Amino acid sequence: MPQELEIKLTLSPEASESAYHWLSSLPQATAGVTKWLINTYYDTPTADLNHQRAALRVRQAGERYIQTLKTQGEFVNGAHRRQEWEWPLSGEFLNLELLTDTPLAGRLNLAELSAVFETNFQRRVVMLDDGEAVIECAFDQGEIKAAGKAMPLCELEFELVSGHESRLLHWAALVAEQIPLFVNLISKAEQGYHLAGLHEPEPLGSDADAVSRLFHGLSVLWLTGEATGELHGAMAELAERIRRTAAPEDWARFEALRGKTEPALVEQLGRLQLGLLS
Repeated sequence: MPQELEIKLTLSPEASESAYHWLSSLPQATAGVTKWLINTYYDTPTADLNHQRAALRVRQAGERYIQTLKTQGEFVNGAHRRQEWEWPLSGEFLNLELLTDTPLAGRLNLAELSAVFETNFQRRVVMLDDGEAVIECAFDQGEIKAAGKAMPLCELEFELVSGHESRLLHWAALVAEQIPLFVNLISKAEQGYHLAGLHEPEPLGSDADAVSRLFHGLSVLWLTGEATGELHGAMAELAERIRRTAAPEDWARFEALRGKTEPALVEQLGRLQLGLLS
């Protein structure tokens, strides 16, 4: 079955604009399409699909409609690796029959699925081909809407099209040298569930390494404003390693966050995060 491998970065609209123009100017880059994407996510009234760590959406891109099912997958060396199924649709409505040959069949009552939230944004694409990998760089900016509320969305996703997986990290690190950002492990879908009041992020399992727990804890702090035990534990475990290996200004930012866990501080830690993965 198809798999998706990507690194997802959260940044400000101003930083996104700077990154877009910087990447577009490189000889390895080719400007791609710009389009509006309207995404409706579905679940049962008790969020059974989310509890199974999956997301189901219908996306409208111009005249095209695509139904997609994704699993949460795993976090490996800074990237998400997820199973993914996609089907073209003739219109905007969910096609339940397409789900019968997926892991969802038999796990929940498909007839109870209904729209829960939307993620609507403009996507600008830059394609990178450096001879070792082809990477799609998607600049997404818009909003997430649920239960009469809205929150801004501004992300940069590096998705591997072909070639060496390590180039995802290489290019993400180059962008982090240019602008402030952070590696965000909370997907658009999880943000939508949180806004809808149907999901609170849970800590990673006890088998997760300290770097993964740090990244996840930072993402939760950014989303909810709450510093969890997962975050405090990972920061304590990694503090000496970061002190020895990080640039002085990144160590100072890390220390500031340890002293005062504020969500706004997270968006300055991308270079530190990506350095931990190198």
